[in-house]
Amino acid sequence: MELKTRQGYRGTGPGPITPDGCAVELYSRMPVRDEPDIIAAAVPAGAHILELGCGVGRVTHPLLERGFTVTAVDESPEMLERVRGARTICGPIEHLDLGETFDVVMLASFLVHAGDIEVRRGLLRACARHVAEGGCVLIQREGQDYHTNLPRERVDPAGFTVRMLSAEPVGDGVNSVRAEYEFPDATWTQTFLSRPLSPGQFEEALAEAGLRVDSSLTEDGIWVRAVPVR
Repeated sequence: MELKTRQGYRGTGPGPITPDGCAVELYSRMPVRDEPDIIAAAVPAGAHILELGCGVGRVTHPLLERGFTVTAVDESPEMLERVRGARTICGPIEHLDLGETFDVVMLASFLVHAGDIEVRRGLLRACARHVAEGGCVLIQREGQDYHTNLPRERVDPAGFTVRMLSAEPVGDGVNSVRAEYEFPDATWTQTFLSRPLSPGQFEEALAEAGLRVDSSLTEDGIWVRAVPVR
């Protein structure tokens, strides 16, 4: 069944585009950064990780190499086709209910900033539903300047240019963000809805799902560790 593009999300460029505007070929080219190291330092060795929104496995594969067991979830079958070595599950994250729990649940890629509050609630409830007693949820947040000082660009050491072009208010505290990724042989764009969250709003959203911030994993506060409120 072909998934419909989510309202307010779109993407352009070669290859399949997912419902939230992500280009599969683009994410297949994106380099691995420090995410696997941040995660590995925050969780027990050999932990079973539920990765929500795994994409093409950019972080999945390094985690597997570090000895973790990963169950990788994404709503795009084209993304999941690129994942190797992990159990994969295709479907919308906000409706996920596997009837099992995991040592670690991971919600990366700024998914917690979903423009639709009901989607965000579903994402966080899925995290809380699947984390084991004594386990944790790792969440990636936007940086403080994500929606400001635009346009701006960064030339990646891997040889492509990332441009954050605009973040236009569309009502109810949500911005329509447009990004461009230029490679020597191809260019992709993505437009998506994002809801900036102050530290207080972030904590309130977690509390609503029965979670609380346990610690910050990075100095900039982009990666945080949350635990269930028992």
